[in-house]
Amino acid sequence: MRYRLFSFRSFYVLLAAAVSLPAAFAQVDFSGEWAPRFYEDQPERVPGPELGDYLGLPINAAARMRADTWDASLLTLPEWQCRPHSADYIWRGPSNLTISKEIDPVTREITAFHAEWLRSVDRPVYLDNRPHPPEYANHTWAGFTTAKWEGDVLTTHVTHLKEGYVRRNGVPRSDMATLTEHWIRHGDFLTVVTIVNDPVYLTEPFVRSTDYELDLHQHVPPYPCDTVEEVDRPRGVVPHVLPGKNTGINEFPARHGLPAEAARGGAETMYPEYQLKMKKTGTVAAGK
Repeated sequence: MRYRLFSFRSFYVLLAAAVSLPAAFAQVDFSGEWAPRFYEDQPERVPGPELGDYLGLPINAAARMRADTWDASLLTLPEWQCRPHSADYIWRGPSNLTISKEIDPVTREITAFHAEWLRSVDRPVYLDNRPHPPEYANHTWAGFTTAKWEGDVLTTHVTHLKEGYVRRNGVPRSDMATLTEHWIRHGDFLTVVTIVNDPVYLTEPFVRSTDYELDLHQHVPPYPCDTVEEVDRPRGVVPHVLPGKNTGINEFPARHGLPAEAARGGAETMYPEYQLKMKKTGTVAAGK
């Protein structure tokens, strides 16, 4: 009887210990094949944003100037044709996503995830507490990512990113920027919240969320890419528009009945209160 009583006590002690184990033993598995869900983001993420649309971006004058002088023909240059999106923007692309995982063979804990899209490079996300490289280390399209668990949410910290963009219409993001992400899984749905901090081109953190859905029939193929000379241009010429000469940036606010000032972006345009200012200043097109 004593032995049986001891056995029951031991069982409940072990059960209580198992329930109170650290969160690392209840990690969320993000691995799988994920298909993007666009919803209201479809116009920006698939065909691409309109020229001159900086609405809702916390950009400064330097970013606005670079975007105003950007020419879409830049993408025809051979060095741009096979260039992947950076880690902060690739979530916004139309590509499907594959996430795989590495597991420690002894502890069975997840030590890293690997995220890869169609037009991207392998992006490891380390959970083993390794330090980030020194500031002078090489910058890459994927950057260097470490992560930690915050309950069921995986929070990442990304450094060492090459210069990229926060919107595909020329709005830049510098190589001094850092990225924070929150990976959130609810069943077959994945939501990733990205927060970009850029001391060069942004006056406030830039926050976006993107959704994916698990797709058991998906397979992301390899991405072979060859460059071609699409345009006959003089050697060394880089497509651009001179400051103050880009008339195309005026088409976006006129087409959508927006005040021209609103389309120029800035932190103020991110917040709902800006709609009140728009009503006071009026709209470009009547009835919109």
